[in-house]
Amino acid sequence: MALSLATPTFWVERDPSRCISCQVCVRQCANDVHYYDAEEDLVRSEDRHCVGCHRCVTLCPTHALNVREAPLDFRPHANWTAYHLRNIYKQAETGGMLLTGMGCDQPFRIYWDHMVLNASQVTNPSIDPMREPMELKTYLGAKPEALEFEPNGDGEIDLKTTLSPQLELEIPIMFSAMSYGSISFNACLSLARAARAAGTFYNTGEGGLHPALYEYGPNTIAQVASGRFGVHLDYLNTAAALEIKIGQGAKPGIGGHLPGEKVTFDISRTRMIPEGTDAISPAPHHDIYSIEDLRQLIYALKEATHYQKPVSVKVAAVHNIAPIASGIVRAGADIVAIDGLRGGTGAAPTQIRNNVGIPIELALAAVDERLRQEGIRHQASIVVGGSVRNSADVVKAIALGADAVYIATAALVAMGCHLCQSCYTGKCNWGIATQDPYLTKRLNPNIGERRLVNLLRAWSLEIKEMMGGMGVNAVESLRGNRDHLRGVGLNDVELEALGIKAAGR
Repeated sequence: MALSLATPTFWVERDPSRCISCQVCVRQCANDVHYYDAEEDLVRSEDRHCVGCHRCVTLCPTHALNVREAPLDFRPHANWTAYHLRNIYKQAETGGMLLTGMGCDQPFRIYWDHMVLNASQVTNPSIDPMREPMELKTYLGAKPEALEFEPNGDGEIDLKTTLSPQLELEIPIMFSAMSYGSISFNACLSLARAARAAGTFYNTGEGGLHPALYEYGPNTIAQVASGRFGVHLDYLNTAAALEIKIGQGAKPGIGGHLPGEKVTFDISRTRMIPEGTDAISPAPHHDIYSIEDLRQLIYALKEATHYQKPVSVKVAAVHNIAPIASGIVRAGADIVAIDGLRGGTGAAPTQIRNNVGIPIELALAAVDERLRQEGIRHQASIVVGGSVRNSADVVKAIALGADAVYIATAALVAMGCHLCQSCYTGKCNWGIATQDPYLTKRLNPNIGERRLVNLLRAWSLEIKEMMGGMGVNAVESLRGNRDHLRGVGLNDVELEALGIKAAGR
């Protein structure tokens, strides 16, 4: 075996005074980091295999293990950092693209952290959400420009205006697209159950819908991607809404690829492809080369579902996102979903993930402003995703103009993910991003559901507290109200792009 210049990323430290050689770590690690030395009656570790998932550390009964980043220091160089050197060593050995999972980990400015919220004081009293009504319910879909009413002859007034189909959310948070294949069935089931329990929706991603999940159709958004995996009439009519996937924030302009070794019998049946074959979704939809083509697909889906379901179009946040979103709305989409460059992924080329796209905060501000200027903001709802990490990010997104947010990485973390960024290997020790039967059973869907519901409940309580502090009692009143935001540590160009004032003004 040739000498590898790619040194270990993590060191596994074992306290011999605590280790009892129980071999729990050996059984739990899918990456073969730990092994039992029968001759010495000791458990040892091979650092170079460690991905930093912390499974062994968490489950060690004697707390004998610790995993930390390898302290190896390269000669200091501002341009040629250890990150770039390690990547070159890996590619020089493999001759392939660097792959990674999860969202962009580069130190770009996180604009959520440079915005602060308003709070009521004297003239506009705050609201106590524990004792006063607070409305988080949100409706996604096209809205009429005005409402018309007419008397019905019984002394009452009926609504005359025909309303477009709407998604009713108890909380303005949904679970973003993660396909069956990229994540395990138990993870999909956890998301589906939690969406139903919390009164929100989860997204199938581009992998179709497993037959056992059809009962959760009323809380399902069915995605239609370029590969058309699992797309058929029952699939479309079972879901509450449909979503055409054009792009995602982690890899704008790049298609999807599920390796054949992950295409098990159930996945092949769900995706309607032969077992063991690669599932490739090309970047372009080969029937969409213009806004007019997109319009045809939108209305084909509406025709297929008798105009009973809203249709969303999901795109990545890119430089000209505002006119793109305008075209999508004019093509007839009821919802525009935008995914920022920090959006998560099961697998993406590292250089694409880290260098293509723009932050969701800037994209959201640009799209909301453009649609308002054109007088078509009411014709579609805006849903954004791309590293929404907490309830404050949700509130700030709504104040910037979003109707609701998508969360994916946060949901995976709630189920146990430790962001080791090795989803593409299929060796997820937490039973989430894997199809290995031995590993998938580690995620109990009952526990997964409970943890997800707890997360949404906790965030909803915090959202109510923040809204109450601002003197706002409904999400409707907060949406697009940028007067409730101020920037800290941002320059004039960034403030203008976000459409907010500097703190103190």
